[in-house]
Amino acid sequence: MKQNATRSHLYEQVARIGKALSSPKRLEIIELLAQGEQTVDLLAQRCGIDIRLASAHLRALREARLVESSREGKFIRYRLSGPDVAELWLTLRGTAEEHLVELRVALEQMAMQPDTLLSESRESLLAKARSGDIVVIDVRPGDEFAAGHLPHARSMPLDELEQRLADLPPGKEIVAYCRGPFCLMSDEAVRLLRARGYSARKISDGVTEWSRSGMPLDR
Repeated sequence: MKQNATRSHLYEQVARIGKALSSPKRLEIIELLAQGEQTVDLLAQRCGIDIRLASAHLRALREARLVESSREGKFIRYRLSGPDVAELWLTLRGTAEEHLVELRVALEQMAMQPDTLLSESRESLLAKARSGDIVVIDVRPGDEFAAGHLPHARSMPLDELEQRLADLPPGKEIVAYCRGPFCLMSDEAVRLLRARGYSARKISDGVTEWSRSGMPLDR
């Protein structure tokens, strides 16, 4: 009986992680924190929820030891408790994509859009960005760019893009990226750029996917 109780306790501890990840909004928070440290105010704003609900989600993630926090003056900043948490998110998402037809179909429909660079390897993209053949823009908020970004990328947050079109060199192909395959900011950026006459496409990678593949990041 004691052995059974011990074994049950072990499974219960692992189940704490599963329980903490059972909310779509908590998964979104983990994806956001994979971009870099953020305050509860920013997380609430970017998730489209109120601060009290964001705090409750963060509390559940902290109880499962998936996030940590530190105080800076009157602000509390949250971060993932380790790179393995970002890896867990990628693994979970990949498993869902492998086994859930509905998710796979939705992602395939997104990938079939002509805006996506399907045939471009990461190495080729990096080489073209380095040589100036393409211009890579990061359309995430500036604080996420500062925490880590693709090499040679320019920070052009989506909400500033239209006002900063003059910063883009004419005649160059623009490649946009944001937080990964679930992020739609790069789609919006591509539509805006094409409407203004630019040659623009997007990649589905965010910094987490890029780094996981062994590619370098700049900070």
